[in-house]
Amino acid sequence: MKRNKKERQHFLKEKIEADPFITDEALAEAFNVSVQTIRLDRLELSIPELRERIKHVAREHLDEVKALPLEEVIGEIVDLRLDEEAISILDIGEEHVFSRTGIARGHYLFAQANSLAVAIINDELALTTKASVHFSRQVKSGERVVAKAVVAGTGKSKTVVEITSRVNRETVFHGEFVMYRSHR
Repeated sequence: MKRNKKERQHFLKEKIEADPFITDEALAEAFNVSVQTIRLDRLELSIPELRERIKHVAREHLDEVKALPLEEVIGEIVDLRLDEEAISILDIGEEHVFSRTGIARGHYLFAQANSLAVAIINDELALTTKASVHFSRQVKSGERVVAKAVVAGTGKSKTVVEITSRVNRETVFHGEFVMYRSHR
């Protein structure tokens, strides 16, 4: 159902507030309008483009990663609360997929999850001692993978981190990572 401009902009603002990581393409599909219409609506509402929204959210909710340099993280960390939870985003490009099929190589999804599991640890040293992973479906070029890490348990020198990666709210990867830390 098409909405008038005022209604659409009202719901557009609500939708972006609820999910700041939503793409213009997904919004255009949701509102049954062109991507250009969404961009014009965002401009009129002074809502920045996706990359700027991600950076804004990251600045507000990002603790300092201790266990590895940020440039070594696979994906872009947009939320990090050490020893609690974290979120990263990985846009799958041509460099991440098999050339014949356009399907993402599994080691990129694993690397995104594993580096997020390391980043969430509030310690200078964090190493993966064990990982149990499950790939739910193939990820294709052009898709955005949002990985969420949650600390599920801590011991004297180990922390269990649960990672769920989704594409458009559909789970594509789940893993449990047992992380060694030098101290608690």
